[in-house]
Amino acid sequence: MLSAPVVDAVAETERGRELYARRAWADAFATLSRAARAAPDLERLATSAYMLGRDADYFDALERAHHAHLDAGDRLRAAYCALWMGVNLMLQREVGPATGWIARAQRLVDREGQRCVERGYLLIPAMFRHEAAGDLQAAAAVAGEALAIGDRFGDRDLFALAAQSQGTFLVMEGEVEEGVTLLDEAMVAVSARELSPIVSGLVYCGVILGCQAAYDPHRAHEWTTALSAWCEQQPDMVAFTGRCLTHRAELMWLHGAWPEALEEARRAGRRSAEGKNALAAGEALYVQGEVLRRQGDLAAAEQAYRTASRSGREPQPGLALLRLAQGDTGAAFAAIRRALDETGERRLRARLLPAAVEIMLAAGDLEAAHAAAAELARIADGHEAGMLGAMAALAQGAVELAAGDVRAALGSSRRAARVWQQLEAPFEVAQARTLVGLACRALGDRDTAAFELEAARGIFAGLAAAPALARVEALMIQPATPSAHGLTAREQEVLGLVAAGKSNREIAAELILSEHTVARHLQNIFAKLGVSSRTAASAFVWSQMTTRPPA
Repeated sequence: MLSAPVVDAVAETERGRELYARRAWADAFATLSRAARAAPDLERLATSAYMLGRDADYFDALERAHHAHLDAGDRLRAAYCALWMGVNLMLQREVGPATGWIARAQRLVDREGQRCVERGYLLIPAMFRHEAAGDLQAAAAVAGEALAIGDRFGDRDLFALAAQSQGTFLVMEGEVEEGVTLLDEAMVAVSARELSPIVSGLVYCGVILGCQAAYDPHRAHEWTTALSAWCEQQPDMVAFTGRCLTHRAELMWLHGAWPEALEEARRAGRRSAEGKNALAAGEALYVQGEVLRRQGDLAAAEQAYRTASRSGREPQPGLALLRLAQGDTGAAFAAIRRALDETGERRLRARLLPAAVEIMLAAGDLEAAHAAAAELARIADGHEAGMLGAMAALAQGAVELAAGDVRAALGSSRRAARVWQQLEAPFEVAQARTLVGLACRALGDRDTAAFELEAARGIFAGLAAAPALARVEALMIQPATPSAHGLTAREQEVLGLVAAGKSNREIAAELILSEHTVARHLQNIFAKLGVSSRTAASAFVWSQMTTRPPA
């Protein structure tokens, strides 16, 4: 009479394990839960809960597994469970409980007094601490120790986690080639399905973040595609899917599929919220803000940045560029300067520096813009043919044009356009071609200037990039030979908008300047052209245009 329920529980456990092996997480969780009292498989139950985003059930099952291992005298497996309790509590920023569980795991391992793979897993929190302190060299060294232990004991999970971590730390330190090799090695283990479910997801996401730190969109695309396929094979999985959708949205945004990127980022936000992953939700919201800002929906973009900030995601440089688009150059300048002052890691600074160049040029601080562009060029040194090199060349071209070094600006801008074209990044291609057009016009090559500006206009129109489109259209009605009168590139832009009937406020909004700066430019224009009014300046523009030879 009493044996039947036990037999049924054992059968239910076996069925739960089969469902687990098939990654049918909802059914596995339900089945293993029913069997948990009589024939428990608590670690698989915990993993199933984790993959479903059921955090409370995950921690409950894992804590029960920890105590079951202690009761059975298996202190090393109990330590393993305690460690993962601590690591996941740490990721949820519950520092006190996390520290307690990690200390318990350390004590249990020390009691054994022997070499064991668990000592390698205990290095994971140390990696986190060094990274948080900004000591990436120490973090990479600790990851290397963990990697060696994983290799010695043949533990593929530890090896892959450590390889991915060390690879990312090395990339962030500038050792890109060595770091990317480790990232690829970690992904081989995932692709071969050698890893446990949770570690597979952690390595997938970690490697993609490492590729982003390396500014390697091709690799990021390859592994994001693989991650997407992995997620699609597990339709009821919640863990990792928000981050996966965000990675997909970022690539869509880069490649110009903005409506699709926006929808994917919104899906990512909803799925991240479902999985109670605030940081992933913040990243998804930031991507939404970036797309909306470039589309010209500034109010919606500001709301996205604001909500991302509440989720713990630093909203820069997007928010600073938004302020610039709103005409508040002072706020933009202060925000980007603050963000740079707080950011020490070189590869993270590279994300901020292009925006810093744009904002500093708009504020009229050519010296600061030059310094920012030069720093970006140093970070990109040796990577001229990649994304970092394209970012640096575009920034350098803008600074050179503003400084009047037109021939240098033409070379930098053409180089940027070529690389961005190879990376299939249409918005950045159009930005570079706009600079090429302005440089050609300043050199007197009106035909090439017209071709380049028209090409940029077509790209911006196709993307529905309203602010950029308005700006390039204003540039296309500039006078044919303004450089003969000594006008700078910025003064040419202002003059074109004056001729189009724009007010100082409208010009400030379109060129992302303050009204005070626009007024100063107008004074300079009047003096150089020998006119005393907006009407006379506009007449000059149209007289130049009507005297052009036919195309």
